[in-house]
Amino acid sequence: MYIPPAQMYQELRSLSDSLTRVETKLDGIGQGLTDLGKDVADHETRLRALERARWPLPTIGALTGVAGAAAGALALIR
Repeated sequence: MYIPPAQMYQELRSLSDSLTRVETKLDGIGQGLTDLGKDVADHETRLRALERARWPLPTIGALTGVAGAAAGALALIR
């Protein structure tokens, strides 16, 4: 089967155009993944900050409970 050069050229141009579209889509996906990685890192930083800021709350609650119990005990003794 003979394929004329003009038809071969047209097929190569079509393949080249398709490849260009695929490359463009891959570049977009790569940029999206980069942005997603930055968002994940930002969220991780925020979560760590919230976890560090939260640990004193149970301690403060326990100390308040002990102080209240002590005040109640002193009120009963007097």
